[in-house]
Amino acid sequence: MKIVVLTTETLHHAYFLSRLADAFPIAATLVETQLLQPPFETHHPFEDLREDYEAQKWFKGKQPHLSDFAETSEFSSVNDTDAIATLVDLNPDVVVVFGTGKIRPATIATCPEGMINLHGGDPERHRGLDTHLWAVYHDDFSGLVTTLHHVNEELDDGDIILQNSLQVFANMGIHMLRSANTEACLKMTISALDMYARFGSFITRKQLLKGRYYSFIPAELKEICKRKFEKFTRML
Repeated sequence: MKIVVLTTETLHHAYFLSRLADAFPIAATLVETQLLQPPFETHHPFEDLREDYEAQKWFKGKQPHLSDFAETSEFSSVNDTDAIATLVDLNPDVVVVFGTGKIRPATIATCPEGMINLHGGDPERHRGLDTHLWAVYHDDFSGLVTTLHHVNEELDDGDIILQNSLQVFANMGIHMLRSANTEACLKMTISALDMYARFGSFITRKQLLKGRYYSFIPAELKEICKRKFEKFTRML
């Protein structure tokens, strides 16, 4: 089974790739370098704390790169002509998408049955960006799930393969939420790849509802999310 990963250079993606590479050989990783930029401030101090927390939790304070764990190639977008040509040459059985921009039809066509995406949320409730934070903002704590689904031409709309609730615990800080999501993503991906290795395909279900699309959450709303989340976890 030939596996390719499409992702971006972040600490949590490095952890995901490192552990996935321990479980399955990764043929290649295509790294998207041109990221969406919101027209307003989105940074909140808890995100700095998050970086330190994840580095200590996973890497003893070090800051590794994706290339430490698999062969990587960089492209402005995974939809670039060169990226598509690379995928065609690789001819993968499965393409795991984690944290890139929207996948375009020409990219999907390189692995139409085996291209799967990790969505941090429930796409039948929240599609798009920052969906865990939007769930917290709307007091929808049952929406703190993560989903593995097929990629199709409409964003976060593909058939669902697996879905897990995040491990939220008493007095958990919001800076710990991304690591909980990443670890859930890793477990689901390994389970799904085991499924594919056994059956030659993924067992799926159709999405029954179409969640609302969300974009970047502004910094001032992240402060509200922080207060709401930490109030919620104090009561667990």
